[in-house]
Amino acid sequence: MIEKRPPSRLSRLVKVVLVFIFFAVIAAALVIWGIDARIKTAAAVRLETQGLAIPTVAVIHPKSGSPQNEIVLPGNIQAFIDSPIYARASGYLKKWYADIGANVKAGQVLAEIDAPELDQQVRQAKAALAQAQAALDQTLANQQQGRANEELAHVTATRWNNLAGKGVVSRQENDQYQAQYQAQVANLDALEKAIAAARSNVSSSEANVARLQDMQAYETVKAPFDGVITARNTDVGALINAGNGGPSQELFHIAAVSKLRVFVNVPEAYARSAIAGVPADLTLSEFPGRHFRGTIARTSESFDAGTRTLLTEVDLDNAGATLKPGAYAEVHLTLPAAVRALILPVGAILFRSEGLRAAVVRNGGTVDLVPITLGKDYGAEVEVVSGLNPGDAVILSPPDSITSGVKVRVVENGQTP
Repeated sequence: MIEKRPPSRLSRLVKVVLVFIFFAVIAAALVIWGIDARIKTAAAVRLETQGLAIPTVAVIHPKSGSPQNEIVLPGNIQAFIDSPIYARASGYLKKWYADIGANVKAGQVLAEIDAPELDQQVRQAKAALAQAQAALDQTLANQQQGRANEELAHVTATRWNNLAGKGVVSRQENDQYQAQYQAQVANLDALEKAIAAARSNVSSSEANVARLQDMQAYETVKAPFDGVITARNTDVGALINAGNGGPSQELFHIAAVSKLRVFVNVPEAYARSAIAGVPADLTLSEFPGRHFRGTIARTSESFDAGTRTLLTEVDLDNAGATLKPGAYAEVHLTLPAAVRALILPVGAILFRSEGLRAAVVRNGGTVDLVPITLGKDYGAEVEVVSGLNPGDAVILSPPDSITSGVKVRVVENGQTP
């Protein structure tokens, strides 16, 4: 049987040292692990703090504005031709044939005037013409007689001249017959001038008769063009004054309504685009939901000094006489945009003392406050006519404290940061 010896002191000391070292290593490992965890946590907190310090913003991209602008302006509808009808012959109205609302054709008889004084002047002028013609005929007869006398005087003067050359008759008698011949020549010349004067009198009388007959034709009042009678200001038996010694009286008023003119005053800001050929739509309260198509025909080419507007005429067909002259209409003009604009929400605009600004994110998250110029205001949105590009990222609802150069974190509008 082997006898066990008790462990020595040295072995016990080694065991104690080993145990101590083991626990020391464990303790050191725990300390190192804790310090490392704290360092990582501090670094994460620092990174998170730095990330939270960068503001997160929502951005949008400007929308392209319409290449055309529609403006609505008040307009006055007028007939394409609107004319008063006056009489050119004085007298009494004998009969009228067209009342208000009547559609008439060019040349259609509207009224007849009884003008006995003018009729008497025509008869008198015809009598004067007949008298002048008779005087011309008498002068022509005198010319024929004078030509015969001139021929006889010529033959006699020639015969006596031959006899005087032979010494048969005296020179005194020959000179007498030669003088008679010259007198007949002068008389014939006078008669020819009298014929010219008589013919002039005939022409004058004929012109006077034609003038009075033309005036007599005005006893029948006719429509000058196709249209509708909008007013009748006379009646049977009324005294008609053609302006001879008193004010003339309008008998009828006629308007051509198959085509209409609409006059609108275009503001100066849109005047450059108001050119001939631009389409226009008309709306009227009595025709809800209906649009009447027209076209700009011409402008006055000058601004009204009081209103700074351009008088513009829109023409439209009205073959069915649906629209009436004198009506009020709203004219919708679709004008080409002078500048292609961009559209932004009102909330994206910064109102600064130095002017209007838009916060644009550029260069990987840096804010740039861009000066902008606004166009039309649509309420929730506005036009930007200069300062922005279609691809710019504009901050939506930027804080008032934002400045250029600030770093931001970007999310598109509608995404959660």
